[in-house]
Amino acid sequence: MTSSPKPTTPSADGARGERQRRRNLLAWGAGGMVASLAAFGAATMRSPSPAPMRWRGTGRVPDVPLVTHEGKPVRFYSDLVKDRLVLVNMMYAQCNDRCPPMTFNLRQVQEALGGRVGRDVFMYSVSLLPEHDRPADLRGYMDQHRVGPGWTFLTGTKDAVEQLRFGMGFFDPDPARDADLAQHIGMVRIGNDALDRWCMAPLLQEPALILEAMTAVDPVSRMRSRAATPRVA
Repeated sequence: MTSSPKPTTPSADGARGERQRRRNLLAWGAGGMVASLAAFGAATMRSPSPAPMRWRGTGRVPDVPLVTHEGKPVRFYSDLVKDRLVLVNMMYAQCNDRCPPMTFNLRQVQEALGGRVGRDVFMYSVSLLPEHDRPADLRGYMDQHRVGPGWTFLTGTKDAVEQLRFGMGFFDPDPARDADLAQHIGMVRIGNDALDRWCMAPLLQEPALILEAMTAVDPVSRMRSRAATPRVA
């Protein structure tokens, strides 16, 4: 009967070489994985806007001059957004189709937030027709829709409003559709500038869903949502 050959025992130098080779392979694999994740992260964080800009400060949130419904001149970012939790939408006083139901839904959101509005949550509506909407026109719109305190309506020059509109994503990539006011973007931009967290939500949906979207950027809303959710046994 032929005996099987005995396995050879690797030398100490050979064993050390094998261990080093394995370490090199692991290090190379980890490095490749880190590089791949970094590339993936960079790709997914690219802005869909025409010019990639950051959200914070005057980079993505334009610090344009505007005028409130009370006739007070303000800078949009410096005076109204910086370090705040905000809800921003666009409308115009002559709108009688989409704007009224969107304003109604936002008013429901305002009522649900209660005393937080004007204290640690701030609401802003910017006119899409600033050349027609004077502060008095905005005040009339607010009275008509029974808008409560802590919600500011804004107008200004056409150039300033267009900078704000494009800078915050209130535009359609189709120029023809974008130019049609009847099809303007019915969205609300929700942002927590202090934490640099931003999202968008459709305004023609249930107000409860707009409040739920706030949990993505607001720790207070998230904690309250968790507290209100019944635990499953």
